[in-house]
Amino acid sequence: MLLCSRTHNIKFDHYQLAISTWPEGPDGVRGQLRWPSVREIGYYNRCMAGRECYHCKQWIEEGQEHDCWTTTEAALTRDLSEDLQDAWERLRDTAVSFGEQRIYASHKSIMFSRKSCYFFVRPKRNFLEVCVFLGRTIKASQVRRVDRASKSKVVHVIRITHRDQVEAPITDWLREAYQLCDGMVPNAAKDKVRSERKT
Repeated sequence: MLLCSRTHNIKFDHYQLAISTWPEGPDGVRGQLRWPSVREIGYYNRCMAGRECYHCKQWIEEGQEHDCWTTTEAALTRDLSEDLQDAWERLRDTAVSFGEQRIYASHKSIMFSRKSCYFFVRPKRNFLEVCVFLGRTIKASQVRRVDRASKSKVVHVIRITHRDQVEAPITDWLREAYQLCDGMVPNAAKDKVRSERKT
């Protein structure tokens, strides 16, 4: 790294160091190709205490307020196309009709939660990515990907591009996920789980 001015900004692992004074080189000119010494790093820690945000990588000075994680539904959905806005509103209304729950935005997702999150939505430029937590694995054309979320739950990733897609069987899976949070899984779903375990 080349140090060529009185204030030097350098990258040290994941931390941004800003050292204001450096010893002169052998020729009396400030600026050498070298790594900062332990003493200089200690000087930085005393004078420039702070941290780098794990999420946005922004350097935050000590005592400075910073919250890049918290957001709102409006902020996450305001840039959606008209078709996706309609699909989002229908999807949200469908979830609300199930009953009591908490709906909140977190980072880049909108969470639908009871005792735990039963599904969440990631608004994308060209589609809504809907991730539904079920107690069984569903094989259907609407399901793009399936991942094991825990010993008892499987997350199903679904893409929605139009409000007409927000209907059965997707709405049935959402209701099943809602009921799963309270252990009220429909008998038909329980029978499917038993048959899957036998095979």
